Amino acid sequence: MAASRGGCRDARAGRLGPAARIGRVGARYTLAALTATFGSFAIERMTSAATLATIIIVLSVLGLAILVVRREELSVLRLAPSSLIAFLAWALISTFWSTDRSDTLFGWVSLLGFAILAITIGHIRDTLQTVRAIGDTLRVLLAASLAVEILSGILLDVPILFLDIEGNLAIGGPIQGLFGTRNMLGFVAVIALITFVIEWRTQSVVAPIAIPSVALAGFLALLSASPTVLVLAVAVGVVTGALTIVRITPQSRRSFVQWMLGALVALALAVAFALRHPIIAWMGGGSDFSMRADLWNKVLDFIAVRPIQGWGWFGPWQRGEYPFTYINFLLDNNHQTALNAYFDVTLQLGVIGFLLFVLLGGIAVVRSWLVASVRRSVVYAWTPLVLITLAVDSMFESFTLAGAGWFMLVLCALRAGQSRSWRENIDAANTGVIPTLRGHG
Repeated sequence: MAASRGGCRDARAGRLGPAARIGRVGARYTLAALTATFGSFAIERMTSAATLATIIIVLSVLGLAILVVRREELSVLRLAPSSLIAFLAWALISTFWSTDRSDTLFGWVSLLGFAILAITIGHIRDTLQTVRAIGDTLRVLLAASLAVEILSGILLDVPILFLDIEGNLAIGGPIQGLFGTRNMLGFVAVIALITFVIEWRTQSVVAPIAIPSVALAGFLALLSASPTVLVLAVAVGVVTGALTIVRITPQSRRSFVQWMLGALVALALAVAFALRHPIIAWMGGGSDFSMRADLWNKVLDFIAVRPIQGWGWFGPWQRGEYPFTYINFLLDNNHQTALNAYFDVTLQLGVIGFLLFVLLGGIAVVRSWLVASVRRSVVYAWTPLVLITLAVDSMFESFTLAGAGWFMLVLCALRAGQSRSWRENIDAANTGVIPTLRGHG
């Protein structure tokens, strides 16, 4: 009898073995993809651009292979948001009128590669697993950033030129860490703060890990001295408060509260625009904003020349390409982006590209907000908070159009679409299962 029970246990273990192995492969793939995405600047500087491109291509091919292996678990209709597909298609079509077709094609392949990584992770890991993986990755990268800043700014007291680390830690910053610029470090630190707090609230990590993680991200955000960090922190704080109000409001009054909050947001944006100059002066960002304003004015001049289709997709500005080189010549500067994702995407893909980009992010924000409003688990708040961070940061940087920022936008858009999408109705018609969204986690 004992032997029989042992045989049954062995049989069950054998049946569960492949699933467990697939889960481990998915977890390891996720960590590898996240490390390559968030550590792309350091990888490129420590090796070469070709090495980074090879890593992303290999991970993309592996991601496609994983999706093929798990094709029976996936729905073709829900593989990727239609707004994402439309944006990628328009960027590819821009090859026909680009000033340099080869560079446009290379920029598009980069866009597609990071999108594949995000789509793969979105389908093989759930929201909590994704948050945990991003938390683990950013903990390591932020700790490594602090370590190299200590090495450069205190122990050796010399810059680390190949990583663009200036060694300013001893004087209180600004610091860049492993992310190239202080603004990128500040952006990643804010994403990390959101992720670490969600980990803590969901009890995914113990307090002895969660508390130092939050402190580390906050400390690096402060030392980055990025003028955008304060704006992001205020935006995330306001959105968190609003989402908390909606979540604790009885369902019968929730729609009214949602509309009231929407009206308050519109009013706040109008007031902020009207008082933009005093706000900028209070933040001490006058000179920085003046530089950005000059850049944006030149970008708008070139948008007016090709308002519908733009100048072709490039992503980060390529040296020697028109109109980017000419804009820098006119400003006597060396900008790598338009320092505004909305202006940048309009310059490169025209009004059509701008609308597709806003549609991609806007639909994701609405869907994720509605899901977070009714789900009990706080983990569902992660997606709208990150999306709001991306939307606000896009007013001051173009991070959302390449690398880690683009990866996070695609991942969050996919995650939002998995819970609220017109595809659910089609799937329900085919399977006979009616999709529901109850107020529990």
